[in-house]
Amino acid sequence: MISTRYIVSFIGHHESGKTTLLKRLIPILVERGLRVGTVKHISSEMDVDKQGKDTYWHRQAGAESSLAISGSSCALFWDNDTDEQIDLMIRRLFSGYDIVLVEGFKHGPFPKIEVYHQTSTTRAEPLAGEIDVVAVVTDKCAAVPDGVTILSPHKPEEVADFLFEMFS
Repeated sequence: MISTRYIVSFIGHHESGKTTLLKRLIPILVERGLRVGTVKHISSEMDVDKQGKDTYWHRQAGAESSLAISGSSCALFWDNDTDEQIDLMIRRLFSGYDIVLVEGFKHGPFPKIEVYHQTSTTRAEPLAGEIDVVAVVTDKCAAVPDGVTILSPHKPEEVADFLFEMFS
């Protein structure tokens, strides 16, 4: 079972570049021999397994979960137990993975790396200081608390190196 020690959250404002960074980081980690899992926090209700779909009817009939399989992908549906802690859910679902990268959950129990990109709609400074983060990924000069590493979004290899150092 994966240790929660190898789970890290990438947090930041909407459109800060979190997904772009992860799209560039994941292949580097895989190339370095890691089995990588990801978790994406979705703020609104996900409506994929909705009324009218067979998986919905299976669960309505009493199945605890329903696995949908196509030629190229799978999705497992179950009712989310909001009392289950996210770290326990990840440990249960990602057993056998080397690292799990979480996009979101800024108040979750994992080490956090903030992806910060200042726009006209974001605040002037990163969340670092208000939220405990181990690093800030930004292409701007930003004020961060002592001990917080600043990394470039243009150098995902350095983010991978930071993760390896953090988890070694």
